[in-house]
Amino acid sequence: MRLSERFLSISWRDLAIAAGPIVLFTVLVTWATYHFVRPAPPDTITITTGAEGSMFRTTAERYKRILARNGVALQILPSEGSLQNLQRLNDSSVSVDLGFIQGGLATAGQAEKLVSLGSVFREPLAIFYRGATPVTVLSEFGGQRLAIGMQGSGGRALSLILLKANGIEPGGATQLLDQTGIDAADALIERRVDAVFLAGDSASFPVMRKLRSTPGIRLFNFTQADAYTRRFPYLDKLELPMGIFDLGKNNPPETVFLIGPTVELVAREGLHPALSDLLIEAAREVHGGAGLLRRAGEFPAPLEQDFRISDDASRYYKSGKGFLYRNLPFWLASLTDRLLVLIVPILVLLIPGFRVIPWLYTWRVRSRIYRWYGDLIALERSAGAKAAPQEREKLLKRLDEVEIEVNKIKTPLAFADEFYILREHIGLVRARLADGAAAVAAGARSTNAS
Repeated sequence: MRLSERFLSISWRDLAIAAGPIVLFTVLVTWATYHFVRPAPPDTITITTGAEGSMFRTTAERYKRILARNGVALQILPSEGSLQNLQRLNDSSVSVDLGFIQGGLATAGQAEKLVSLGSVFREPLAIFYRGATPVTVLSEFGGQRLAIGMQGSGGRALSLILLKANGIEPGGATQLLDQTGIDAADALIERRVDAVFLAGDSASFPVMRKLRSTPGIRLFNFTQADAYTRRFPYLDKLELPMGIFDLGKNNPPETVFLIGPTVELVAREGLHPALSDLLIEAAREVHGGAGLLRRAGEFPAPLEQDFRISDDASRYYKSGKGFLYRNLPFWLASLTDRLLVLIVPILVLLIPGFRVIPWLYTWRVRSRIYRWYGDLIALERSAGAKAAPQEREKLLKRLDEVEIEVNKIKTPLAFADEFYILREHIGLVRARLADGAAAVAAGARSTNAS
């Protein structure tokens, strides 16, 4: 082998073997961090809402438009209301991410794996009825035809609770009908039912406005509102001041009290933190202003009802959106946030690894040189013994083989001195073997002469 072929500026093979495991491990940890520790937020999420035209549904439509501005598609899944929303969120086979649920419905087991992004609005229970004289207590509806909502709606569940507290239960003289929304309103107008119980998950503002403007139909005044809120802590007392609907016509002609629970925006635990922030931002835009039943800035709010507030929501309510999401478009902030996470494995693994790589590289190159010293030591020890001429011939032959193999080593120029030192040591061992052979020959001649 020519001298120019024996020496290299650098041994890329040794460098790859030394650096490869460290770089590969860093890449694997970085990939795992990128995909599992801080995965990208999905660009599509699903919300379970309420019936067509309900307050839940119209609210979700407004959320959808806001999220679309940030490149996130919100799929809306209609439902019968809060109860069905709760069932869907607890059923892993149903592909939903969040939904509206009114307070007072969830059991401890149902709330265990769900989190709240906050209370977003109040859901009053509005009862419209026909009558020449006002009805003052719910028990007066006994024996009548009542449209209390569809199965699975929160409005129906609340109506049954309140009616039971007044001695009215299914199976008795009172007919409890599965009607809601515009169907229930038309039935009341056409005198096919005597009263309708409407809530946010099953009714819309146009339906209630239609009933308010129909002659002969009254809005039930919960004069016992304070008693209901004491009896059922998840209910709030709501007040509609005189003339709030029409000042000129003084509609209503007196202050009307309603009761109703607070509605929470509830999600499964795995909701991405960036989407949590985005949804609360949307809720703030939709519900943050003043309304008939809320003050400006009152909602959304981290009010724990049936569900615990998520850690991400708590962080948002305390400090707002992070720096990146405040100053960058959502997609760019999300990407940057994930890229920043990659710095951790790089700092922890790759930088210390780069300090180890030169040592590993040096060890590998030197190991190819130093491994031959074992053979040289063995040959030298054999040469020191009173070996026969034939044995010494074998030792010299083996030394020639070692020298041939050593000359095949490709060595980086930085280690050329160690390569030549090895060759010098080969020469020393060769001289030792030659001196031993000469001493043996001289001894043999002396013996023969005597």
